[in-house]
Amino acid sequence: HGELDYIFEGYNLYKHQEESLILGSKGREFIVTSGTGSGKSLTYIATIFNHVLSQGDFATNKIQAVVVYPMNALINSQFKEIEKFKKIYEEKHNKTFPITFDQYTGQETEEEKEKLRVNPPHILLTNYMMLELVMTRSGRDAEIRQNFLENIKYLVFDELHTYRGRQGSDVSILIRRIKSAASNPIACIGTSA
Repeated sequence: HGELDYIFEGYNLYKHQEESLILGSKGREFIVTSGTGSGKSLTYIATIFNHVLSQGDFATNKIQAVVVYPMNALINSQFKEIEKFKKIYEEKHNKTFPITFDQYTGQETEEEKEKLRVNPPHILLTNYMMLELVMTRSGRDAEIRQNFLENIKYLVFDELHTYRGRQGSDVSILIRRIKSAASNPIACIGTSA
């Protein structure tokens, strides 16, 4: 996709990133295991960006991907990384970044939660506990749940190796629940050290 080239201008992809992007663009599932700093998150970010761009206006206010992190610190860090792509893109091309993203960690103000409900992003960054709550709670969460279950294409678990034992079983059940409740087939993606 042309826009994708603009966003990742100047990037040289590693073999594992290239292979992941090929799988992801076909809607296939994949797990990337490689060392710290080897660009694992780029594998799913570029896959999601590519999908959102291919959907165009059809994806507006429809959650296309939910990315789950084990800690809020990782959510904040990833949010800043995506903001960098946005900032560079907007400065270079003098137009609005075509991909929307937001976080839902449980630490948002009422105003931020309302904005999320009224104006859902393409990409929702969250943690396991919040995703579990969104799947069970009523009220505002029910609207967010309905939005992503109707539209989600990718469900990503970053740092998959952190879910062990009982929590690993809980994550497995949560994934199955989301897959069975979703309107369309979902590709699950995982990264692990």
